[in-house]
Amino acid sequence: MKYSPAKPPLTGETLATLTARLQERGEPGFRARQILDWVYKKRARTWDDMTNLPKPLRGWLDDTFELMPATLVLNRQSEDVTDKLLLELGDRALIETVIIRVPQEGVGLEHSRKTICISTQVGCAMGCVFCASGLAGLKRDLNAGEIVAQLLQVCYREDARTPRARTELASFDNIVVMGMGEPLANYDAVIRALTIVNAEWGLGFGARRITLSTSGLVPKILKLADEPLGLRLAISLHGATDEVREQIMPVNKAFPLAKLLPAIRAFSEKHGRMVTLEFILIEDVNDSLEQAEKLRDIALDLHAHVNLIPYNTVEGLPWKRPSITRQERFAEILRRARVSVTLRREKGHDIDAACGQLRLKTEQTRASA
Repeated sequence: MKYSPAKPPLTGETLATLTARLQERGEPGFRARQILDWVYKKRARTWDDMTNLPKPLRGWLDDTFELMPATLVLNRQSEDVTDKLLLELGDRALIETVIIRVPQEGVGLEHSRKTICISTQVGCAMGCVFCASGLAGLKRDLNAGEIVAQLLQVCYREDARTPRARTELASFDNIVVMGMGEPLANYDAVIRALTIVNAEWGLGFGARRITLSTSGLVPKILKLADEPLGLRLAISLHGATDEVREQIMPVNKAFPLAKLLPAIRAFSEKHGRMVTLEFILIEDVNDSLEQAEKLRDIALDLHAHVNLIPYNTVEGLPWKRPSITRQERFAEILRRARVSVTLRREKGHDIDAACGQLRLKTEQTRASA
């Protein structure tokens, strides 16, 4: 499920690989930094914007690389100022990127905290029954350049929108690799992309502000623990027992809790930081008080933070969110044990912000046109 574009994206090149390509052509190595500076710091939108490069070099770059491999198709904004960007790739595949804003008291929207949720695959193969991303299956992996391009598209939008963006390299506060797809199933491209995002010649974005979420691919979690990037880890748990988890997450058959929990502990101990357990609350599936007690015990044992997420309704799927009273009772069991817990409130429901919804609707519209 690989996509081979006619020209590789420049956003997938590292300083080392671009330097090597340029030196093969007989160019001095310092040109690589100049080019990447234009891409990430000056936000060049065309090759001709790169005015300190010789014209023949700009022509070679145009013939050799795709400058921006993702095109903005649609930008939907919710009443709670969550934005969903629908992006089209070179093969017309669609992916989603979400901007989640948390306004700060006493300051305007331009100073709100922003978390960017990025995708790593077109679709998903994990088969979680509650998720829109995998309803049409996995189409293909994203390459590193397509992953990085999502963040540049956010930068383009924010540069034009707020004074803050024009003075900062990355005008957002956090990146969560929690969009469409299972990041660890596209391991090499994801690590390369996040290395580019983190590098001082790239977006210069601190690794401690990047959280990668996985449904529980145990061997890749252990591999990630050995990476030099100091990423944060979130686990899409969604069930505190194997019985419940297997009902909604097929991955649990290969990697049940007896394998998953030790891998989480190994990652946490290696990096010396708290792991987050993501738990989508689904009515009459995993919202029982017994599940809350089991989740409490797991969180205490792992010294993990718990992120409770009331289910975001997906058209065509039967699942519902519990009542607010039920949500609070579930959370209170964790709080009483002094588990670090966040009960999230809905973001972007009116713009189909759950992973894959907007893409799925757009593809259905295309198919019927």
